[in-house]
Amino acid sequence: MQINYRDFIIRHWESGDRAAAALVIHSVLTEYGLNWEPDGADKDVLQVENFYLATGGEFWVIEQQKSVVGTGAYYPIERGQNAVEIRKMYLLPNARGQGLGKYLLQQLESAIAARGFKEIWIETASVLKEAVKLYETSGYQAATGVETHRCDRVYVKFLPSDRPLF
Repeated sequence: MQINYRDFIIRHWESGDRAAAALVIHSVLTEYGLNWEPDGADKDVLQVENFYLATGGEFWVIEQQKSVVGTGAYYPIERGQNAVEIRKMYLLPNARGQGLGKYLLQQLESAIAARGFKEIWIETASVLKEAVKLYETSGYQAATGVETHRCDRVYVKFLPSDRPLF
């Protein structure tokens, strides 16, 4: 899979992307005053094969001029009915403000819907104001039951079962 958006390329993660993807996530978390947790909430980016690929999920990287500038992923969860959680949706500052976040979210939603999932869950932190705004303006509803301790918000979106999302 390769999706082009402006001068960005969205593609499937490859094992050679591990360090670059981790660096993007670490950088954005630090920028917003959140902790990088390689043995906790961020273990999944260091073990993409186990957390995403082996469970029926996907992990994508976003490149600009051959450098990884963002990530986005999802995997099936037990929280809802036929549900997934979107995770690791991070963009470096130079990749923001161009509609890429919204486009990435739409592409993730389309991939999730095409695979027959019915619910999308997202956890985030209030300090990630741009992310909160994106989810709230993209049809996600506030829910309860945050499972990641650095997060204080959880959202859910129910997908239509009989028509394409976009």
